[in-house]
Amino acid sequence: MSPLAEIVAITAVCVLSGCLGSLLGLGGGTFVVPILTLAFGLDLRLAIGASVISVVAGSAAASPRYLDEGFANLRVAVTLEVATVSGAIAGALLAGHLSTRALYTVFGVVLAVSAVQMLRHRQDRDGLAVPDDPIADALSLHGTGTRAGTGTAVRDIRPYRVTRTATGLTMMTAAGAISGLLGIGSGAMKVPAMDLAMRLPIKVSTATSNLMIGVTGAASAVVYLQRGDVVPLLAGAVALGTVVGARIGSRLLAVVPAEALRAIFLVVLLIVSAQMLLRGLA
Repeated sequence: MSPLAEIVAITAVCVLSGCLGSLLGLGGGTFVVPILTLAFGLDLRLAIGASVISVVAGSAAASPRYLDEGFANLRVAVTLEVATVSGAIAGALLAGHLSTRALYTVFGVVLAVSAVQMLRHRQDRDGLAVPDDPIADALSLHGTGTRAGTGTAVRDIRPYRVTRTATGLTMMTAAGAISGLLGIGSGAMKVPAMDLAMRLPIKVSTATSNLMIGVTGAASAVVYLQRGDVVPLLAGAVALGTVVGARIGSRLLAVVPAEALRAIFLVVLLIVSAQMLLRGLA
């Protein structure tokens, strides 16, 4: 395959990865790294460098729509971002001292853990009381989730309460470190943290995660740029495809059923986790 054909192929594939990343709140980097390394045979560190740029681009493309439609919780995003940015900087600094096999293995383990968390299928708890959380009350983190019917017309608006903010902050610090270490949006940990621990609706979790990963990615991107791990042509192709895909994914979130979204999230995590663990342990 010629270099030009390879760049075109990477851009096309990243449209799909950007769509899934935006829809699931994972960030395109979750798919970009395996695609560039497993399908195109690129060096892992260069793939991570391009992935970090795609994470920022995809988040910027999808977040405005999520905010306009009321899916993303801005207060929760800002609160948790303090922890994720700190973790992202630490992770990016640590990445330069780990072997390629270690990075593959860590990537696979993180995704496997997230999949196990999502296997704990959360029952419908709309009628159950949410534990009080003084931090969430003080910061006014509670909000309303929306459900959509045909097209993008909102059919239902439901209030929700946020709980276990301290637990969420701890998990977000770890998620940020994983983001900086592996060049992903760390939504694989952010979404389960908000969905299972903090009790946000799944669509609010994915939309808020997508909003957050752009800031987290930007924090670690500086380190990768200074290290020389970002190839402009490769990063540009990946970012272009991711932006187009993210725009498509942001439109799909309004119409995809919540349980279908959860199922897709789980399947994707299991597949990518298995691929990366095999590569890391081989």
